Amino acid sequence: MKMKQEQGIVLETAGEMAKVRIGRHAECGSCGACGGAQQVVVEAANPVGAVVGQRVLFAFREEQVLTGAFVVFILPLLFGGVGAVIGHFVAPLLDARGSLPYVMGALIFFLIALGLVKKFDRRAARDKATKPVIIEILDNPQ
Repeated sequence: MKMKQEQGIVLETAGEMAKVRIGRHAECGSCGACGGAQQVVVEAANPVGAVVGQRVLFAFREEQVLTGAFVVFILPLLFGGVGAVIGHFVAPLLDARGSLPYVMGALIFFLIALGLVKKFDRRAARDKATKPVIIEILDNPQ
């Protein structure tokens, strides 16, 4: 299991969890998933007891990032393509012509994929194993 490490500043704590602000880095530069935000906030497990204002080192599993990227970016495209193909085969049954069956099939399956993305997001938010973990306090607040 490959772990990636990042640094951030604790913004708030609640029980054994902390919200950590991290700056965007080179790997985030071309993604655009965060709406152009220069700072990203992640929720991380806080077993070391970091407090607000401390700079911390946290780790997360790299495969979680890859899985999330696949579900958010690739899955809807695949579903849209499958929907368009299904629209092609359903068109003669409905006596439909033109591109409407393709578009409707793609749209319906794209919306189904968005529902699956939302379900994945809710499940990942509840699963503590998918959360980053603060592994070290780097400095105290000024």
